[in-house]
Amino acid sequence: MQIEWWTWIVGGIGLILAELAIPSFFIIWFGLGALFVGLLMLAIPGLSLTAQLAIWTAASLAMVILWFRVFKPGFYKTRSGTSAGEAVGEIGLLVSAVAPFERGKVRFQRPVLGSEEWACVAEGPIAAGERVKVVTVEGSFLTVSKI
Repeated sequence: MQIEWWTWIVGGIGLILAELAIPSFFIIWFGLGALFVGLLMLAIPGLSLTAQLAIWTAASLAMVILWFRVFKPGFYKTRSGTSAGEAVGEIGLLVSAVAPFERGKVRFQRPVLGSEEWACVAEGPIAAGERVKVVTVEGSFLTVSKI
């Protein structure tokens, strides 16, 4: 049995589209491996089914390994989109004063959770211009304390 090149292309696109329905960010690599085999079949049309499956398996696993060992660790270099637990302890500058029942604003040197400026609250009054540290993230505002 010989699988045609377009079958690999359609299967690869199907797997990549399945990633939209199943957000595991894992199926995409098998889809890209199938696309690779489809393009390779265009260049070398006489590959056996065993060779096609072996290339698909090797290409998919190579992409998975590259993702987890090489490319994914680089995603943690920015603070944009990080989890709330990683924002705790960040140091910022208070732009507007904060009081126990009034919100102020704090600005960070680099984005924290996707924004450079956040609404904040504090347990005690803190004047504008003071350096503050993030204690907790509570929904759309931060709880800060004076350093």
